Amino acid sequence: MIATFGEYIRQLRTNKGLTLTELAALLKLDSANLSKIENGKRDFDEKRLVILANVFDLDFDKLKAEYFGEQFAKKMYKYNCSTETLSVAEKKIKYLKEVNVKQAKLKL
Repeated sequence: MIATFGEYIRQLRTNKGLTLTELAALLKLDSANLSKIENGKRDFDEKRLVILANVFDLDFDKLKAEYFGEQFAKKMYKYNCSTETLSVAEKKIKYLKEVNVKQAKLKL
């Protein structure tokens, strides 16, 4: 996806024929906040990702990838990070997963 996450939500909403007010109610938001999200003036709350996936029958893992991918990209852009930052992040994720697995084994 090339669009922002807010634009993506707008596209999903219009494709399904929902008004801003209707989708906002399903997401337990007011329509003004949803409008700000769609226009890139406010971030979508990650706690509502499950609801969004259910409303539009989306694969939750793909939706998470879109959402968090944008969050990472915004931070990287804001701080003028190189793409090497992604490589470092991947290594750190792998390390954190390994540590978590080791700790889980110790608790048994």
